[in-house]
Amino acid sequence: MRRILAPSILAADFNRLGEQMEICARGGAGYLHFDVMDGMFVPNISFGLPVLACIQGKENMVMDVHLMIEDPIRYVDKFSEAGADIVNVHYEACGNLQAVLDRIHGCGKKAGITIKPGTPVDVLIPYLDQAELFLIMSVEPGLGGQAFIPESLDKIRRLRSLLEERDLEADVEVDGGVYHNNVREILDAGANVIVSGSSVFHGNIAENVFAFMEIFKEYE
Repeated sequence: MRRILAPSILAADFNRLGEQMEICARGGAGYLHFDVMDGMFVPNISFGLPVLACIQGKENMVMDVHLMIEDPIRYVDKFSEAGADIVNVHYEACGNLQAVLDRIHGCGKKAGITIKPGTPVDVLIPYLDQAELFLIMSVEPGLGGQAFIPESLDKIRRLRSLLEERDLEADVEVDGGVYHNNVREILDAGANVIVSGSSVFHGNIAENVFAFMEIFKEYE
């Protein structure tokens, strides 16, 4: 199982975004995590289509677009056109999740389903064969710098077990409070896509990415 680092540009310096993306890619980060917030589903507003259109295709990184927005089916086509490779929607924000997944696949993109800390993993059971990626939020979505919620490890284990029981190879992604000092227990629990913002972009980016990649090598 390939371990993938997905730096979250929410923590990047937008004056140097292109340069910082290049450093991440050169260090081995495979995905770029792109958090879209609408001020309704979550309290903050981040960035959207124009930014994605500007950076898509740069450094050959997979654009992992996390839509923290209400009724995301409204924007699936637009984010797909702007360069998303994975369109990741919240279970809690969708009136008809199956219709959203079908729309994402109809656009030729991979589908991701995200659940908040208070949502049990078992709500995903009907959709385990309908998405290529499942994201466990290990903090409340919408705010950076929060501490990792320890109970998230049980949710990761449960999700990986459900996938393995069905012989499914979907990615298990984790976002929130992930640092070099706790990423091993997250990987041990069954995650293979690691989102990290401040522990990548704060300080020396090259050294931070290198440290994650060295830990990932332990799992090869």
